[in-house]
Amino acid sequence: MSIRNPKQALFEQFAAVAKGLGNPQRLELIEQLAQGPRTVEALAAKLSLPVANVSQHLQAMRRAGLVTSERDGKFVRYQLADASVLAAFAAIRSVAERHSAEVERVVRGYFDRRDDMEPVSREELNALISEGLVTVIDVRPADEFALGHLPGALNVPLSQLEERLSDLQPDREIVAYCRGPWCVMSFEAVALLRKRGFQARRVEDGLPEWRAAGLPVETPL
Repeated sequence: MSIRNPKQALFEQFAAVAKGLGNPQRLELIEQLAQGPRTVEALAAKLSLPVANVSQHLQAMRRAGLVTSERDGKFVRYQLADASVLAAFAAIRSVAERHSAEVERVVRGYFDRRDDMEPVSREELNALISEGLVTVIDVRPADEFALGHLPGALNVPLSQLEERLSDLQPDREIVAYCRGPWCVMSFEAVALLRKRGFQARRVEDGLPEWRAAGLPVETPL
């Protein structure tokens, strides 16, 4: 069958992919799946949403080619189609950061109040880790840490940080990371650590971007 207007046909498909991204809960699902493959039930628990709602979102995202799925017994496990999905999310984020007044207001009102210092780049942190000069803490929940983490990172979930300060060396710089560049947990962790007298910074983004850059990631055996 010949295509009368191939450009229009392509644009319709591009729009279908964009529509697959055009929902805040779907962007949250991408952030979660960027940590590693998850079942529908696990994702529903993470987002505090009904399983049926999450399933509907994931099916729409699968039709758009954003995620893939496989059956694991009675469960269905989803994962991102490939790294290009994370890149698309990053492109949306970049445009919004540059041109949305509301994004700027949120960044200044919430994030900059907690940490207005220049974050640690992936390249700098990789060098610091290689030289053994910092303590890296992963402030994500333990189930996400188990899917993969930065080399030598300690899993100190944000909810446990206050009670585990004694596990950290006060004379050693601490670098915190979590799910991505605007993950609230790393900002909160750095603010708490500085308040308690630690020298602390956060990574410029999170594990998914670190992995996508081809940097080493530790995973369970």
